[in-house]
Amino acid sequence: MSVQFRDSEKSLSATLIEVSGSIDGESVTLRRLFELIGEQGLLLFCMFLTIPFLIPVSIPGVSTIFGLAIILIGVGILLNRLPWLPSRLMERELKTADLKPAFERGAQIFARLDRVIRPRLPFFTQGALAARINGGAIIFAGVLLMAPLGLIPFSNTLPALAILFLAVGILQGDGVFILLGYVMIVATLIYFGFLAVGAILAGQGISSLIGSGYAPLIALWW
Repeated sequence: MSVQFRDSEKSLSATLIEVSGSIDGESVTLRRLFELIGEQGLLLFCMFLTIPFLIPVSIPGVSTIFGLAIILIGVGILLNRLPWLPSRLMERELKTADLKPAFERGAQIFARLDRVIRPRLPFFTQGALAARINGGAIIFAGVLLMAPLGLIPFSNTLPALAILFLAVGILQGDGVFILLGYVMIVATLIYFGFLAVGAILAGQGISSLIGSGYAPLIALWW
């Protein structure tokens, strides 16, 4: 993948505002978004990809595209090398009308983060082992993000927050945000567990209802 980055020393929130203003037309490709982000790198791009999910119900269809891109970026972090991103993925068009409001809200959120991020707890951010573990965590969170539950509130938001916190922590050397990322992964697993239990119980309830409804007919037959 060949991408030319623009030089930028802006904060993440300022970058998002500028990118939102630079998007025109009815659609935009992932490659174009990558180019607009600038030199702040793959981790910033990873953070950028979480923005559409920072609302209770995400934009339909985006979780698969962005989730796959996040997984590939996580592989790059895990292997300490630039990941390969397929052209078909990078040329996929996304609706501008859906993305702009998400970017604007993301700028507001990241403006708050800019005030609290600082290097802390280097044990969680420095060294090859920490990089591999954190990269693996981003991959796992990306898989959770791709779960086909986008219409269920917070099913995409929780793993997106995990990815966001992990990427912020790695980029800024902030171990507190790394820990927050792992907390959100655990929260996602617990939430998905509750959804699974609810689905099982609902299925049993329907089966019981159907069974009780047909019981008199079975008795009459015999």
